[in-house]
Amino acid sequence: MAELGKERAPSSADRNGKGCACRGGTSKSRSCFGYPLSIFFIVINEFCERFSYYGMRALLVLYFRNFIGWDDDLSTAIYHTFAALCYLTPILGALIADSWLGKFKTIISLSIVYTIGQAVISVSSINDLTDHNHDGTPDILPVHVALSMIGLVLIAFGTGGIKPCVSAFGGDQFEEGQEKQRNRFFSIFYLAINAGSLLSTIITPILRVQQCGIHSQQACYPLAFGVPAALMAVSLIVFVLGSGMYKKVQPQGNIMSKVAKCIGFAIKNRFRHRSKTFPKREHWLDWAKEKYDERLISQTKMVMKVMSLYIPLPMFWALFDQQGSRWTLQATTMSGKIGTIEIQPDQMQTVNAILIVIMVPIMDAVVYPLIAKCGLNFTSLKRMTVGMFLASMAFVAAAIVQVEIDKTLPVFPGGNQVQIKVLNIGNNNMTVYLPGDTVTLEQMSQTNRFLTFDVDKLTSINVSSPESPVTAVTHNFEPGHRHTLLVWAPNNYLVVKDGLNQKPEKGENGIRFVNTLNEMLTITMSGKVYENLTSYNASNYQFFPSGVKDFTINSTEIASNCQRTFKSSNLDFGSAYTYVIRRMNDGCLEVKQFEDIPPNTVNMALQIPQYFLLTCGEVVFSVTGLEFSYSQAPSNMKSVLQAGWLLTVAVGNIIVLIVAGAGHFEKQWAEYVLFASLLLVVCVIFAIMARFYTYINPAEIEAQFEEDEKKKNAGKENLYPALEPVSQTNM
Repeated sequence: MAELGKERAPSSADRNGKGCACRGGTSKSRSCFGYPLSIFFIVINEFCERFSYYGMRALLVLYFRNFIGWDDDLSTAIYHTFAALCYLTPILGALIADSWLGKFKTIISLSIVYTIGQAVISVSSINDLTDHNHDGTPDILPVHVALSMIGLVLIAFGTGGIKPCVSAFGGDQFEEGQEKQRNRFFSIFYLAINAGSLLSTIITPILRVQQCGIHSQQACYPLAFGVPAALMAVSLIVFVLGSGMYKKVQPQGNIMSKVAKCIGFAIKNRFRHRSKTFPKREHWLDWAKEKYDERLISQTKMVMKVMSLYIPLPMFWALFDQQGSRWTLQATTMSGKIGTIEIQPDQMQTVNAILIVIMVPIMDAVVYPLIAKCGLNFTSLKRMTVGMFLASMAFVAAAIVQVEIDKTLPVFPGGNQVQIKVLNIGNNNMTVYLPGDTVTLEQMSQTNRFLTFDVDKLTSINVSSPESPVTAVTHNFEPGHRHTLLVWAPNNYLVVKDGLNQKPEKGENGIRFVNTLNEMLTITMSGKVYENLTSYNASNYQFFPSGVKDFTINSTEIASNCQRTFKSSNLDFGSAYTYVIRRMNDGCLEVKQFEDIPPNTVNMALQIPQYFLLTCGEVVFSVTGLEFSYSQAPSNMKSVLQAGWLLTVAVGNIIVLIVAGAGHFEKQWAEYVLFASLLLVVCVIFAIMARFYTYINPAEIEAQFEEDEKKKNAGKENLYPALEPVSQTNM
């Protein structure tokens, strides 16, 4: 997951120990197998919090599109705005923790905000909240929109605010001599992140496809959002339960503020001395020497050197985070049957978490050592360059898959076009005369495709049957829509606007019924009701997930000895059907199925290569990037780079918003190619920047400063030999 390496702590190490025992001294902490017992509360807290966040995020795009009713572009825009906000707020969390509340109180306070936000978005998805007429549709949609936006803002501040604090707080629990345990803690912490992410992205889509509701059965978004909300509450409770065991470090002042002030003063001082009469200085930050000590200036130089390399990085995240938006939407146009398993579109995101768990140990234990044995100098920046290239290739693979999908998608009418399909529901053969085409249909049959006409050229449609006069069809066809012409006698017809101008959303299947009986019918299918379907009329489509569905036909005219309950065919993904109900010679009912939109045929398994490439790119980019940043930064400025790294993720999501908003592509594959090309260009720029980067050892530089300070202090002591030494305690 993208979380890898993003949460590190400049913490002290701990001492070794065996078994579970209380520590001596003033600390309330206890150890178990050499680890502070408090870290187990922190790991469980992180697992539950990541389950909560990723479980909620996996549903967002489909919730926006299918419940709120936004189109793909707006849903994607809101999704990436939320993701960007989640990676901007860590700066706020770091400021609060470092300079005001400390990590423990910051985590508690913002976790409460987080839990409230999850609860609010769960409430926003309750259809019955404003469905006063019980028709299955919210009557006051702005209420749901407002609640969901409030919930997302609270979640963004909660998850972003605690992000830079939790792992650092875990690191604070260790003491000197426990470097090994501390390193293992971060591995366990990382596995907790991915375990929570993996389980949530599997479980919440399963909950979403369940049917629930008080007055009408709907996709169960309240349950799917409610479980992550409950896990966040559990996360908060678990964290509070460990309160008495935690080692709580008091805030020591905000280093980010000092760095910002140092940079600001250097710029201002350089501007004041811009005249040529003032001698140039080796580095522009040297203009801060009048106010700040050389150690802070040197440390700021190190940070700025690394931060300059961050400039191209947001483009990687712009591609990476689309697996939760564009790639999920791509999956809705594919078939989820992989062997005997059926996968929902939003469950494909679990491939990333699964591959992460597999690829990280493989890269560390096999790939990197093998490259080293080959004598190749595979430096950190080279790894990051390769990661960006792999992510670019992942979007090339996504574009290829999209081209294959486009080949199978039905052609829908354009702005000034009309599509017509003729369905003969009568007992006689019928002939339909269309402009430039004549269609003859046997009883209970339909045209094998939709016929496309320009509205201006659709001058006349006539219907006839053997030994019957020709009847003209009079109807104002709405441009840009599909229509079905139901005919059952030369002078009996009905034009129905289908209402489907695209594949059914989220991979579901559209089902409608046509009643050829002389009485009114009510049909119930998997909890959804087609109420009061009149004679020789068609219902609207209702949508169902894959599988065989039972439906019951209710009417007072059906004999008691006749079958009332029927089964649909085994529904696949993204199809639409018309079920025609007619009476047989024995007086009982028969149901005939007609295909309106064929099911998806491109398998979701074809997305695995693009997920594999993106995951490999993430492993060599994200993990290596944080390791490089920490190795090149001074020890007291890890939080500065932490905030800077998270900021690149936020900027990446903003890039998606700009590109998606500025360019409306007729073909989705073209957008994928654009993103791949942009990242490829950025990859080349980053490779050039990396070529001229000189690696440093901050520890040696800091050691030199400490040595210089000792010499200065020693000189001062020699000047005043008569003075008694001042102990550290007295100081």
